Amino acid sequence: MKKKTYYGTGRRKGAVAKVNLVNGTGKITVNGKDVHEYFPFETLVMDLTQPLDITNTKEIFDVDAKVCGGGFRGQAGAVRLGITRALLEYDSTTDATSENSLRKPLKASGMITRDARVKERKKYGLKKARKAPQFSKR
Repeated sequence: MKKKTYYGTGRRKGAVAKVNLVNGTGKITVNGKDVHEYFPFETLVMDLTQPLDITNTKEIFDVDAKVCGGGFRGQAGAVRLGITRALLEYDSTTDATSENSLRKPLKASGMITRDARVKERKKYGLKKARKAPQFSKR
C-alpha cells in the first residue's frame, strides 16, 4: 500500500511547525525525537494531540513535525495547528459527506483558528511593553 502524506503548517507566538501526517500506527515525532522526549511536560503533549483525539484518528496516522522558534508552549500550539490543517487536507481528499466531516468537530473545539497573540514590543521610556517607571512628584 502506498503511503499518502498530508501536510499542514502551524504557527503560534514565535514558533513555526511543518507537520506531515502519514498512514501509520500513531507514532508522533518532533524534530526527530519522540514527542514525550521532546516536550518536557505531559500537558503539552495532551494539548498537541487534541485534534487527533477529537477526530478519533490517533491510531490511523503517524505524525512527523519539524518545529523551530519560540518556546515549548508556542511550539506545542504550532504543532497542534499543523496537525489540524493536515487533517483538514486529508478530509478534503476523502469523499466524506458533510455530516461525517472532520471539520465540524475541529471547528467546534476551536482548533482551526490560529491564536494570533504574540508578545508586545517594549516601548522607549518604559520598563516593559506597558509597565512605566514609578512616578515621583518631587
